[in-house]
Amino acid sequence: QMTLLNQFPQHGTPNDRGSADAYYGRPFNPHWYPDGTGKGIRIVQSEMTAQEIAEYTEGYENETDRKEWG
Repeated sequence: QMTLLNQFPQHGTPNDRGSADAYYGRPFNPHWYPDGTGKGIRIVQSEMTAQEIAEYTEGYENETDRKEWG
């Protein structure tokens, strides 16, 4: 069975947003989009569960690539 950790993150998940924030050099700011990045509502940290915050943190801390701004 596939788990979230061994497949590419789906756009908008807490893990995906943490990874993207790190990649683009943005500050640590847990959030996610249930309907996909930039679609529908944005869930902010105060509305997130401990598990969702942990998933964002995992994505943020484990993204090793960084955007080259040229």
